[in-house]
Amino acid sequence: EFMTWNFSFVAFDQIVQNAAKIYQMSAGAVKVPIVFRGPNGAARQVSSQHSHAVEPFYTNVPGLHVIAPSTPRDAKGLLKSAIRDNNPVVFLEGETIYGVKGDVLDEGEEELIPIGKGLVAKEGRDVTVVAWGRPYYTVLEAAEKLEADGISVELVDPRTLRPLDLDLIVESVKKTNRCVVVHEHWRYGGPGAEIVDGIQREAFDYLDAPVLRVTNLDVPMPYATNLEELVLPTVDRVIDAVKKVCYRS
Repeated sequence: EFMTWNFSFVAFDQIVQNAAKIYQMSAGAVKVPIVFRGPNGAARQVSSQHSHAVEPFYTNVPGLHVIAPSTPRDAKGLLKSAIRDNNPVVFLEGETIYGVKGDVLDEGEEELIPIGKGLVAKEGRDVTVVAWGRPYYTVLEAAEKLEADGISVELVDPRTLRPLDLDLIVESVKKTNRCVVVHEHWRYGGPGAEIVDGIQREAFDYLDAPVLRVTNLDVPMPYATNLEELVLPTVDRVIDAVKKVCYRS
């Protein structure tokens, strides 16, 4: 367990050069069933060195599974699956959503949520929005306001970023014909860009508008609360992007 994922950079060599590669380097003789877990992303006034969303670093590495749950039930079910998995797993827990409450199964009821399977968290007809972690809740809030404007949002939560359930995302985009991807890490590279690439490869002919992204601004995280809020994806920015792909701005 890392105090925050920012400290994982000190262990980057062990995670990437060893844990992720030993199975392949040993021709399958050595498995590395380990879970790396801890708080990820913005954490409210801890400034630039303690606010990294580290998805882009670890989703780039073959041999790692990368999980980013959004809800309490998914966090519990996916952590159980991660512990039982024979691969090294990067488990990203959104720091600002630790206080979110939600239903989970009773202790006597076992639920293992499969790694690599996403979820349609909210059905809609006009636009697909893909989000995980803290932005998942930003999108839900934006979706309520968009409903008042007659725009129905379908929210897809990938839950696992590597392997990515691209089929689920593509299926949703083929239904809605529009997509916005919302994530907390920087715009350049990472799973957000990978999702957009997959959509244009697998669903290009179904798109009625370019796929847009709402991301952290491309700057180190400030310390001041008002500036921090400007850097993170906001409800207003999500609404603006959705209206653009729906040609309603």
